[in-house]
Amino acid sequence: MRFWGFPRNVSKAEKQAKAAKKLEQLKKKRDVRPVILQGSAIARTWWGKSWNQNLERYADYSNRIGRGRSYVRHGAVLDLQISDGEIRALVQGSRSKPYEILIKIGKLSKNTWQRISSSCSGMLDSVSEVLAGDFPRELGELFLQRDAGLFPAPKEIAFACSCPDWASMCKHVAATLYGVGARLDEDAKLFFTLRGVDTADLISRTVSSKAENLLEKASKKSARIIDDADLSALFGIELIHNDITSAGDADKKPGGKAMRINNTRNRGKAKRNRDIVKRKRSSDKEKSIQPVKTAKKKHAEQNMKKGKRVR
Repeated sequence: MRFWGFPRNVSKAEKQAKAAKKLEQLKKKRDVRPVILQGSAIARTWWGKSWNQNLERYADYSNRIGRGRSYVRHGAVLDLQISDGEIRALVQGSRSKPYEILIKIGKLSKNTWQRISSSCSGMLDSVSEVLAGDFPRELGELFLQRDAGLFPAPKEIAFACSCPDWASMCKHVAATLYGVGARLDEDAKLFFTLRGVDTADLISRTVSSKAENLLEKASKKSARIIDDADLSALFGIELIHNDITSAGDADKKPGGKAMRINNTRNRGKAKRNRDIVKRKRSSDKEKSIQPVKTAKKKHAEQNMKKGKRVR
């Protein structure tokens, strides 16, 4: 009903009731995914808030996108589907039939994705951390960088609506864009689907970088350590391993590897000394016995000549 050529003001409660009624009708005909807010905030997570922040900071959108906030809040976005580079929605307006919205989002350029992935090297541990927005602040600033981050600029967004509104961005398109922010609260992975990139690539680059760093550190460390087999061959001993973290600790720690090597050397030296003493004693004994044997032999020969019996 119109008054003096102007449409009657419709209360928020009436709009909510109209949207709820139409939603129930749609559920009987098709599978729909409405945008339902939890509380007054349109978005609560880092990805949802950042999506909305990105849209609001551009002058092209700042004066028009706000028209869609009330539509989202009273449940007018009856269906919102996000796929690779595309958003489709049904938004309840003043007419009985919902308006159809189609939004195209440009795919993230390969160079931008590689640059951002390289910048994330060594700073991310898992996909779940990325999706939860649990990453260093500097990465968040990198992701949200204007015209050079992960979020689309106005030139990468194209949209159309079935409503008769002549504005380049009608309130139904604005409501759909805000609805995307709310949907990212539920599933942040949809953002990467929308931009045509895979979060696994982001993590694999980070993991590969960490692995390379660890291997590099390990190779430097091993270059300063003599292998046990080479050490055994060098000293001609068998090493007894012990849990020692460093050569310095080994020298200080009782029972350490360095002390066991010294003990092995000392035992070998002592054994050689004992062998030398034994041989010397045996030689001295032989020398002391030899004159006695010689004297007895001469005495026996003399007695033989005299015909005496040697006892």
